[in-house]
Amino acid sequence: MQVVNHGVPQQLLQDMEAVCDEFYDLPAAAKAHLYSEDRQKPNRLFSGTTYETGGHKYWMDCLRLAFSFPVGDSTAGWPDKPQRLREVFEKFAVLTRGVGMELLRLLCEALGLRPDYFDGDLSGGDVILSINRYPPCPNPSAALGLPPHCDRNLITLLHTGPVHGLEVVTNGMLKSVEHRVTTNAALARTSRAIFIQPKEDCLVGPAEEFVGEDNPPCYRTVTFGDFRRKHSVVKLGSSLNLTTNLKDIQKDIR
Repeated sequence: MQVVNHGVPQQLLQDMEAVCDEFYDLPAAAKAHLYSEDRQKPNRLFSGTTYETGGHKYWMDCLRLAFSFPVGDSTAGWPDKPQRLREVFEKFAVLTRGVGMELLRLLCEALGLRPDYFDGDLSGGDVILSINRYPPCPNPSAALGLPPHCDRNLITLLHTGPVHGLEVVTNGMLKSVEHRVTTNAALARTSRAIFIQPKEDCLVGPAEEFVGEDNPPCYRTVTFGDFRRKHSVVKLGSSLNLTTNLKDIQKDIR
């Protein structure tokens, strides 16, 4: 869905776009200490390897940052250059998370759930801020920014900017939309995404309100940490991290 009149100030969105550009325009040496292929690191910079399925690389760079809510000192590990990065990123992240929580309350109303159903552990995990940069690509027909995929978190809020590229848990009543990112031959594209997700040990499964004698659970209940692990195995496909038959894994997480 597209959200308008969301309450995030236009000036803040413009500041966010500017700071993101300033960060990616920094010399490579100023960002080298942030680069990591370790997916367990909460704050890192990496290039098109997140969706390394079947050996394919994707045309993108990503600065991924995590923070708890309330924020406290959880942004201490964020980059300190450009100078105003932490201040602008934190304001954007907190206000955008607030929009996400309001959307979840509205979804509860539409689904017949109590308004605070997603409050607490279901939305209490670390919030992820991803700054995705898709440089100009010499041959857009031969490379994607990101392949078709579904997000594994509770809800994603995306601020796309002026360059287009995006193509687009309720026992099946609401489903994560598969989407991908195309590349552009002439222009760089930067998007900013906020991912709201459960705590690692939070149990996720069909809501009791959607399950009954005539409507059995379509998915088994698991911790969010286990779900993330199995989601990563399925996503990685034929990479070296694949140790289990994909069909069996997909049966497990239904």
